[in-house]
Amino acid sequence: MRLVFAGTPEVALPALDALIASERHEVVAVVTRPDAPAGRGRRMVASPVAERAGEAGIEVLKPARPRDPEFLARLGEIAPDCCPVVAYGALLPKAALDIPAHGWVNLHFSLLPAWRGAAPVQHAVLAGDEMTGASTFQIEEGLDSGPVFGVVTEEVRATDTSGDLLTRLAFAGAGLLEATMDGIENGTLRPVPQPAEGVSLAPKITVEDAEIDWTAPALRVDRLVRACTPAPGAWTTFRGERLKVVSARPVADRTDLEPGRPAATKKAVYVGTGSHAVELTWVRPQGKKPMPAADWARGVRIAEGERLGA
Repeated sequence: MRLVFAGTPEVALPALDALIASERHEVVAVVTRPDAPAGRGRRMVASPVAERAGEAGIEVLKPARPRDPEFLARLGEIAPDCCPVVAYGALLPKAALDIPAHGWVNLHFSLLPAWRGAAPVQHAVLAGDEMTGASTFQIEEGLDSGPVFGVVTEEVRATDTSGDLLTRLAFAGAGLLEATMDGIENGTLRPVPQPAEGVSLAPKITVEDAEIDWTAPALRVDRLVRACTPAPGAWTTFRGERLKVVSARPVADRTDLEPGRPAATKKAVYVGTGSHAVELTWVRPQGKKPMPAADWARGVRIAEGERLGA
């Protein structure tokens, strides 16, 4: 099939690479979000998908909105058979959905109908799911509600961050998306409607959502830190300044600390929660680079009675 691939961030690259390398399909163009400011200089930078397509000599389309008439006209001229999508980042209007003969097929990083929305991997970690996966489905105008072509499953490990899990799913999902394109092309694959039961939503996790509540149990704190790593980053406050918690782990045998109360030794920093303590392993003070928590504690000299958080 002639494919137009839609995607924006680095997580979309394994799927794009797989389709470019496919002997059965041709990626004739990519659709990606417009260049955006990045870095300290805030210079305009192309998306990872745009850069990879440029390296491969593939046409790059960067509509400000997918409903723009110029974009729809160009997509119509290209006349793709199918448009595979991975983390594109914009809602597609019906006018765009109707152009390819086989529609738009999304690779979504959950086992649908669980975790429909922008942050499925983060919510799977936050909820303590033991199993998740990726699904390919036919895009329709609803939110991740279209019929499903196929799935792959992936275990959620006890120490997984969202970044760890998403990396594994990106590569497993790339194979699934390529197989889905094969099945659509040869007519052996038909999408199955999602069940009405088991629907859960995964809205974007904001910076405000990522604040640690030290009165919550240690398990909840651990899941929040892992779910928010690498972004937006779990955080708390200390002496009126924000302190990001880069990594932490529950310590079941330390139950002597009140919620938010820190205790530092030469090699470790513990903080009380609503159950047992957690050990902070890496932190990032405001305006500084990440550092071992023990080094941070030595520098700030935590005083008796001080607390983390509100």
